[in-house]
Amino acid sequence: MNMKTQHRFIYSTLICFICITQVKAQAQRLPLDSVLSYVNTNPALQAYDARIRSQDAYATGAKSLDAPKISAGQYQVPYQFSPNGGSFMISGEQMFTNPAKLGAKENYMKGMAKVTAEDKNYLKNQLAAQAKQYYYERVVLEKKLALLQKTQGLFEYMLKDANIRLTYGKEKLSNIYKAKADLYQLDNTREQLNNEISQKNILLNTLMSRDKQIAFTIDTTIVLKDYETAITDTATLANARSDIKGINRNIELQQLNAQMEYSKRKPDFGIQAGHMISYGGYANQYILMASVTIPIVPWASKEYKANLKGIRYEVEELQQKKMDMLNQAEGQLDGLRANMSSKKRELKNYNQNIIPALQNGYKTALLAYDQNTGDLLSVLNGIKDLQTVRMEALDRLKELLTLQVAYERENEKY
Repeated sequence: MNMKTQHRFIYSTLICFICITQVKAQAQRLPLDSVLSYVNTNPALQAYDARIRSQDAYATGAKSLDAPKISAGQYQVPYQFSPNGGSFMISGEQMFTNPAKLGAKENYMKGMAKVTAEDKNYLKNQLAAQAKQYYYERVVLEKKLALLQKTQGLFEYMLKDANIRLTYGKEKLSNIYKAKADLYQLDNTREQLNNEISQKNILLNTLMSRDKQIAFTIDTTIVLKDYETAITDTATLANARSDIKGINRNIELQQLNAQMEYSKRKPDFGIQAGHMISYGGYANQYILMASVTIPIVPWASKEYKANLKGIRYEVEELQQKKMDMLNQAEGQLDGLRANMSSKKRELKNYNQNIIPALQNGYKTALLAYDQNTGDLLSVLNGIKDLQTVRMEALDRLKELLTLQVAYERENEKY
């Protein structure tokens, strides 16, 4: 291979590598919906799926009968040896559990999977809320980085202008050093922001069950919802929240448990058959007997009566717990709506009043500096003040998004 061919090979390889890198970079852009889709494959949720399948599998064996019993051996043989005494017997027994008991047991075991399904939905809602929180926090961090870049451009412009003025003796060297210090300070702020973005990436990748170090870009578009104008509907809230539906499933499960306990009043049946081969030439004999249990006698019925009483108290506990959760949720949602309304007013005040006022102050200081009637420090302070309030506005935005996520978590909007 000559030198020219080697150069072409290296060039082609680099082009392919760049293309692959660009494709990967494009593939790593994850909007919030894609992140939530990944979260649905979290191992913790899959563990619930496995538990549901196991409970369904257990329920398929609920109607099984007890194993039959087969016996063989000597029957009524005297201790004193006699060739004409006793017989050899083979017998079999089978108990038949009352079908009502088996049906009640099967329904109870099937009900357990429904409770687990609501537990899974509750965890899914919590994981989705975490993912939204981390995602929005990263969105705000990205916006802060963009703001930092703009501030850096302003500092670099002022520093360049000040250096030109210094050559003509129209600027102080101490002011230039102050401008450089402010510019370098942005590097520390940028490092902090990049570190926080890296932490959010790790947290999101953990929720998505991916390699923790995979970098990806996000969609920085933010949609603020008008949840503060919503009205809490208790019935809708009870139908939406999986934890409350989980309590309903638990109440239903206890009712199925009560039916299973009540079915213990019903008798079970059994049959026994035996064949005896008599010694000494006597005629062979057989046994054919049926049996039935009597569970309503006082010494046998005491247990299931006590269990039924205990189940009624457990249902009452669950109903009170459900009422308390609905009450707490209503209060929480009312508080979140009031808080969101307040944060929106703060954010509006930043955008419509505070930031424009500081922008005008900066422009005034810059105009005075251009006309040699102002100083560099006033312009630098104007830039820093403007950056500070813009950062504060982004902090209010993050707080508002946090409240929005909390509201959606309470209403289970994932």
